[in-house]
Amino acid sequence: MALQGTMHAPFAEPSPAGTTGRVVRRAVKVSAVAATPTPARTPASTGSVKRAMTMTEKILANHSDNASVKPGDNIWTRVDKLMTHDVCGPGTFGIFQKEFGPNAQVWDNERVVIIPDHYIFTSDARANRNVDILRDMATKYNIKYFYDITDRSNFRANPDYKGVCHVALAQEGHCKPGEVLFGTDSHTCNAGAFGQFATGVGNTDAGFILGTGKLLIKVPPTMRFIMDGEMPEYLLAKDLILQIIGEISVAGATYKAMEFAGSAVEGMNMDERMTICNMVVEAGGKNGVIAPDQTTFDYVHARSQEPFQAVYSDGAANFVADYKWDVSKLEPLVAAPHSPDNRKTARECSDVKIDRVYIGSCTGGKTEDFISAAKLFYRAKRQVKVPTYLVPATQKVWADVYTLPVPGCDGKTAAEIFEEAGCVTPAAPSCAACLGGPRDTFARMNEPEVCVSTTNRNFPGRMGHKEGQIYLASPYTAAASALKGYVCDPREYM
Repeated sequence: MALQGTMHAPFAEPSPAGTTGRVVRRAVKVSAVAATPTPARTPASTGSVKRAMTMTEKILANHSDNASVKPGDNIWTRVDKLMTHDVCGPGTFGIFQKEFGPNAQVWDNERVVIIPDHYIFTSDARANRNVDILRDMATKYNIKYFYDITDRSNFRANPDYKGVCHVALAQEGHCKPGEVLFGTDSHTCNAGAFGQFATGVGNTDAGFILGTGKLLIKVPPTMRFIMDGEMPEYLLAKDLILQIIGEISVAGATYKAMEFAGSAVEGMNMDERMTICNMVVEAGGKNGVIAPDQTTFDYVHARSQEPFQAVYSDGAANFVADYKWDVSKLEPLVAAPHSPDNRKTARECSDVKIDRVYIGSCTGGKTEDFISAAKLFYRAKRQVKVPTYLVPATQKVWADVYTLPVPGCDGKTAAEIFEEAGCVTPAAPSCAACLGGPRDTFARMNEPEVCVSTTNRNFPGRMGHKEGQIYLASPYTAAASALKGYVCDPREYM
């Protein structure tokens, strides 16, 4: 006998910044009554029933030729772009050749993007060999988008070299609303800022995509995070994503889509939106997504003439949880060692003496990140008290640091302000010390130091030494901490 009932998804009431994350789930009454049996109908007379879908579900439905999909469905999705880099690229092509044969061709040589970026500026022979293998694969398969580097002594002598893959993907026009992007890097979710489905995969899945242009995946349920209110001048997108991760934990969004909305998100430029989506994987998320708008379209149209189809969540779409914040009430945050969900206010950690500051990575090494840090240094008009390492994500970001006037800073560039503040000269664009790397990697933590960093992970050994301590923070908080020599709330200098 069929049962009839109703159930609503729980509403999550977030706790204030700086307190232990607590989710209050409202009790829901579920009724079940016997339903009157109805005559069976044939599939031909029934047809397909259109259901309200989230943005993620719509994208996956469009790419699997389904009228609709729902969480838990296993589908074959078409792939618009596959990205790989120097760490996983050789293994990906190795699997492709083993499984499809030495004479097989990739499914589309214009949809594969190869970006060396992780272990580049090092004398490590094995790291250098990986880039050589990628060069051979790009030649063998006539890959159109291979951003090569041959002269490691001077990155500017390599016009094709870009830098950090996730930022380069956006800057080179490979990110577009409504598309499906897979990459052999967990932070591929960064591209969800453009309103597309983007997520990381392993070498085996990537090797299969190389041969077929498809992948079997399970449709994730969607959590929604609404950030309303006016952003205070001392907060940045990094503070908001640390607030969210601290609230739900590093496992709170396991295999779920995280959709971000609200007036605070709508007011962000693309760099800041990328920061939000970049770290969904630190909450266990499958992907992150932000509804595309004119800000998105302007960015994309300036970099690509390819058509795209933007999609949006239906008003009646089902979200497994809703979280809401008034951002005007939030404080500058850090994630203390050794987990991204170890949320604390910067004020709570003001007695933590630090040894260094690091500003860089796909999360915190974009143009907006350096502009923000420079603004704080300019206002403070003081010298840093600890070594402050600067690693622009890409060549384009590096050029912006040296050429763009920082708003409100008397026409000075970020590079000029950094020099006056006593920072280390900006390094060659790459992932650098974000994930440790060979011992000669720029700014790698080779000693058990305490670092405030704009990167995305602070697990033991992440930036080098296994006894190092990493406090994840926004560029504002990182800059303020560099000036103080302690973890510092940026409001002290603003």
